[in-house]
Amino acid sequence: MTRKICAVIASRANYGRVKPVLAAIRAHDNLELQLIAGASLLLERYGNAVNVVERDGFEINRKIHYVLEGSNPITQAKTTGLGIIELASAFEELSPDIVITVADRFETMSTAIAASYMNILLAHVQGGEITGNIDETVRHAITKLSHYHFPSTAQSAERLKKMGEEEWRILNSGCPSIDTIASQDLSLESVLDYMAAGVGDVFNPEKPYILVSQHPVTSEYENSYDQILETLKAVSKFDIQKVVLWPNSDAGSDLLSKGIRNFRESAGETGFRYFKNFPPEIYNALLKNAVCLVGNSSSFIREGSYLGTPAVIIGDRQEGREHGSNVVFAPNEKTRIEKAIQKQLEHGPYESEKIFGDGTAGIKIADYLSTVNLSINKRMTY
Repeated sequence: MTRKICAVIASRANYGRVKPVLAAIRAHDNLELQLIAGASLLLERYGNAVNVVERDGFEINRKIHYVLEGSNPITQAKTTGLGIIELASAFEELSPDIVITVADRFETMSTAIAASYMNILLAHVQGGEITGNIDETVRHAITKLSHYHFPSTAQSAERLKKMGEEEWRILNSGCPSIDTIASQDLSLESVLDYMAAGVGDVFNPEKPYILVSQHPVTSEYENSYDQILETLKAVSKFDIQKVVLWPNSDAGSDLLSKGIRNFRESAGETGFRYFKNFPPEIYNALLKNAVCLVGNSSSFIREGSYLGTPAVIIGDRQEGREHGSNVVFAPNEKTRIEKAIQKQLEHGPYESEKIFGDGTAGIKIADYLSTVNLSINKRMTY
């Protein structure tokens, strides 16, 4: 009997992480893919990332708007609640056997709570990791609501066992985003047509560039404006092209976005090009070919370790996360960030490390979902 697997994609980061899993489920003889797109994935201010999903050939079963404006803790909490309401209705209509949710964002919590209270089995991708920010709390709460776990590393898998999860419910699949990198063209020629979509100075593929991607730290969201200005002032000291990506939807994203806009207006556009969104393959090629990655995106750690691209991780958002040798850390201080960037530019590319998988996560997860025991009742192992 074919099992219905419903994936909820609520941000561009969600989609980039889970795309290979969606493809593997869709191609599997014993699985039926259902897809719900919602939250910031549908919003123009975040680049209408849903268009990328549809261009990739995925059929979306439901589109759900549930993001409240404000980008602060109150709207983040209310958005979580609204997501539970809207997703519950969608789950009732689609009647999936298993729901898949990704990582640790507030939209992920909405998915987990709605599925749990409707007695729908929940599968969680990227559990068991350690970071700073509220993501840490949310991630582990979702682990306890989930029935199946697809951690990205061996350390994360061990941590899930220590949290009392039954071993048969855990598959150390690796991070699905590595699947895309391992199988795609990573040359800059593959991104040139898309680079016209940004604003600012013209991007020259013959010259080196720094890729900047920074998101708010929700536990200190009120500092987001000052933090992004410290980063942008630091990278501006280097006579190298800068490609800047807009932040995710989080508490503090409005302040961070305002900082980017004000910097662009005051400092001019020379050497900087700004983008709201990148399709996963475009982003991966930019990750691979950058001379340095600067900000606090987890992609600098996950994909960056596999690619060997030098990265400077700023602030506390990724505090404690498992990482490769390609990463150095810096506080939110302009001079410290400059020194870290200079160190990485002098070092150059690192050896590839397969901490987060070998590029086969999607197939592993689909095969597991097709045969796993559909058991709703969990028991602590201690």
